[in-house]
Amino acid sequence: MRAPGVKSVERDWKVRRLTTHTPQFLGLPTGVWPTGGGFDRAGENIVIGFVDSGIYPQHPSFASYNSDPYGPVPKYRGKCEVDPDTKRSFCNGKIIGAHHFAKAAIAAGVFNPSIDFASPMDGDGHGSHTAAIAAGNNGIPVKMHGHEFGKASGMAPRARIAVYKALYRLFGGFVADVVAAIDQAVYDGVDILSLSVGPNSPPATTRTTYLNPFDATLLSAVKAGVFVAQAAGNGGPFPKTLVSYSPWIASVAAAIDDRRYKNHLMLGNGKILAGIGLSPSTHPNRTYTLVAANDALLDSSVVKYSPSDCQKPEVLNKNLVQGNILLCGYSFNFVVGTASIKKVSETAKSLGAIGFVLAVENVSPGTKFDPVPVGVPGILITDVSKSLDLIDYYNISTSRDWTGRVKSFKGIGSIGDGLMPILHKSAPLVALFSARGPNIKDFSFQDADLLKPDILAPGSLIWAAWSPNGTDEPDYVGEGFAMISGTSMAAPHIAGIAALIKQKHPHWSPAAIKSALMTTSTTLDRAGRPLQAQQYSETQAMKLVSATPFDYGSGHVDPRAALDPGLIFDVGYQDYLGFLCTTPGIDAREIRNYTNCACNYTIGHPSNFNSPSITVSHLVRSQTVTRTVTNVAEQETYVITTRMAPAIAIEANPPAMTLKPGASRRFSVTLTVRSVTGAYSFGEVLMKGNRGHKVRIPVVAMGYQR
Repeated sequence: MRAPGVKSVERDWKVRRLTTHTPQFLGLPTGVWPTGGGFDRAGENIVIGFVDSGIYPQHPSFASYNSDPYGPVPKYRGKCEVDPDTKRSFCNGKIIGAHHFAKAAIAAGVFNPSIDFASPMDGDGHGSHTAAIAAGNNGIPVKMHGHEFGKASGMAPRARIAVYKALYRLFGGFVADVVAAIDQAVYDGVDILSLSVGPNSPPATTRTTYLNPFDATLLSAVKAGVFVAQAAGNGGPFPKTLVSYSPWIASVAAAIDDRRYKNHLMLGNGKILAGIGLSPSTHPNRTYTLVAANDALLDSSVVKYSPSDCQKPEVLNKNLVQGNILLCGYSFNFVVGTASIKKVSETAKSLGAIGFVLAVENVSPGTKFDPVPVGVPGILITDVSKSLDLIDYYNISTSRDWTGRVKSFKGIGSIGDGLMPILHKSAPLVALFSARGPNIKDFSFQDADLLKPDILAPGSLIWAAWSPNGTDEPDYVGEGFAMISGTSMAAPHIAGIAALIKQKHPHWSPAAIKSALMTTSTTLDRAGRPLQAQQYSETQAMKLVSATPFDYGSGHVDPRAALDPGLIFDVGYQDYLGFLCTTPGIDAREIRNYTNCACNYTIGHPSNFNSPSITVSHLVRSQTVTRTVTNVAEQETYVITTRMAPAIAIEANPPAMTLKPGASRRFSVTLTVRSVTGAYSFGEVLMKGNRGHKVRIPVVAMGYQR
């Protein structure tokens, strides 16, 4: 198995400089935290468990000395391990539990305590990052290379953190260790589980996706009242790439929010080349000579070190580079991680260069370029045609003798300021890497009658805490913060927001919290247009296409609305069993094996499972599904409307209903094939209340026969 590692990182800002902007992007400081008593009470006494790579407990994002004292949480009975080196506890009130699980790793002979740490210490960075996104302290300055990028905050800054380390930087992790960690977290009494991990191959023991070891263990977690947020996976943009399958889990897809970083290189011929680089600018009124690494070799024997990568300052001539801009080539070594942009900036600095340019001359399809913070002016030119413009200009303006040695460097340029982000209205977008549906019910990839992913949350270029001994990202080695991407970053956003909902509604079931998140989500971007998704074009370049529920589930999370959803689609353990028992192809003995329950309860068809979405993967002629809603607000009358793509007719019954507080009512939705298209059709059921609540669920169906 693997941690769906992060793939990249970014965020959005309003008035200040760039912050870990997702709290603002999601409206938490103005719309959500005040309702719970302010940021210093947001998530009070809610415990979020993280099954990940551990935590760096000394990080300011997890400090408890600047806040009101944290009292005990009676319902939580987790233990705290002691650091074997310093003999200090990993807990401080903010961090309330800390365990590590490595029995399976040790048995397999891959555990190395000097790198992996036989403690909850984070040797990777990933675990500290995810914990800080969900529950990091509010207002922590993000400082790197002398620049403050803004202030970081978790979604629920007052929530407690319980650490269950089961992932390790060299070998990932073992299913047995992860399952042990989940079981321990549930036994200890966490309220929320955040999982940025999933199966990376079908298990040998079951063909059913819902009964793989993760999902089966998580079913018992949900039975115990724990809400589970899991990363959907990073296998996008291809269909059926999800690693999170079951109805009891909230499977989270990753969005790009409204902050982008851009920079530019000005050449002496007047051309301005766009690129990326989180760097300061060169001196505003000056230009500098351009010197290519290949023209600054100390001697020809160093060619074997691929000197154009600029990874080794000792092979370059300081006299030629000093005071100039160093030109380097972005080779395959950067893609595989043996070269890093961080190292280029260190090379430039040690040679006394004013700055550096990294030019991408050929690109393998699907390579993702993320801005990396550097302390010297620097830029990555990602567009191959722009890189050729730069190389042409350099070659024309650099005179050489007959052997090819440079007589004079005459190319000049300057680098712009890349530290200020630009806000885009076309946000959120579904990130290219975010895993896509349709969901599968077995490892033969048969389509499931259940929609996945469930919800979309920010997961691209996210600033958060990092472990200084973390090695997961070569560009952030030794740093206290990192800006990275992945559905791994999206899941803790949902875990933290779920903590805020649980704080306001302590008796809600995990299904009620998930329903509130889903039915209040949005399918429009900030400009009011339907959400778009990043996708590959035929030439493997990136393009934007209209997004569907297979990209975003019910839509992008709206925390303020989720606190007051009006109606919820609630389910309990019996309903999950009914879903399993009704899914064709699952052996009843297998279900008994995992749940100790017999299949004496049927829901007629898996599409009748009371989820806040409707999926019929194989619609023959006509099918009616039922749903039950429960009113969690004042008495309200709801009018039900439906929309569906023309290939399938949709009708809801009754057209309206009035619910008293706490009352439940059933309604039915009938889908009828109008034309067989060989593709999925998408639609929605919208319930509008006369007190202003809006409850929306996506509908997905493929028609096979009229």
